[in-house]
Amino acid sequence: MPGHVETSRAAAVVPLRPLTVGELLDAAVGLLRENAKTLLAVALVLAAVEQVALYPLRDLAAVRPPTYFPPYTDHLAEYWLMIGAGYATEVGIIALLGGLAAQAAAASITGQARTPRAMLSPGGSRLAVVAIISVLVGLLGGLGALACWVPWIFTYGLLGLAVPAAIIDGKGPLGAIGRSVVLSSRVGLRACWIRLIGYLSWLAIRMGLGFGGLAALAFFGVPYTTRWVTVTGIAVWTVVNTVAYATLACLDSVLHLETRMRTEGLDISATLARRNNRPIRLAVS
Repeated sequence: MPGHVETSRAAAVVPLRPLTVGELLDAAVGLLRENAKTLLAVALVLAAVEQVALYPLRDLAAVRPPTYFPPYTDHLAEYWLMIGAGYATEVGIIALLGGLAAQAAAASITGQARTPRAMLSPGGSRLAVVAIISVLVGLLGGLGALACWVPWIFTYGLLGLAVPAAIIDGKGPLGAIGRSVVLSSRVGLRACWIRLIGYLSWLAIRMGLGFGGLAALAFFGVPYTTRWVTVTGIAVWTVVNTVAYATLACLDSVLHLETRMRTEGLDISATLARRNNRPIRLAVS
């Protein structure tokens, strides 16, 4: 039956049931794989812009790729400012990519496929709302990092579902942020902790690849002071961040839907709608 094929495809990406942490991570990777061209292309542009934007701050702090560790203690103030700006841009970029990932995640549930052109359309993607949310959560993330990271744990963990709430639930900027806090706080802050697990997992991967690139340069005898190392280091971090940001954006969208399934019965209503050949409505009042 035509409906059977549609259900199988959706279940393969975002299963209609509560998921374990491992299944959530797998679903995020699956969602990225299904929409790799669009998500990775946009992520690459944003990651490259981030590297260019942060270069003056890194130069002010006297740090160079690929490690970006502070060589002088008399530049710690500038280095701390660079750290805060870096966390702000990371959070903002993940939120921006969440606008695309949320569309893809919603399509995997409803069965209404979105073309890359439709996903990138300013009107269809609610770009203005996503941009406002991205700026707000980015600023809060940067300020949280500057405040010795403890506030960042909760700003990052609690605000990550804001863009999916705007795209999937149909909320405005402030309503989406409030919705994100509510969803992320349920079941003992489950979504908050899972989002942090995802971030730390990809942070470890990024650090490994970055330091691996440094070791490779040392193995081939390339001096760390050359301009080639700077350019290569920036390129390596751009590529690594591209994949990490896109995957984390997909995790946010999958986590948003899974939290609604776990606490609001979205899986039950979606299954009944499919069974009765009715459209699946994801927006909430």
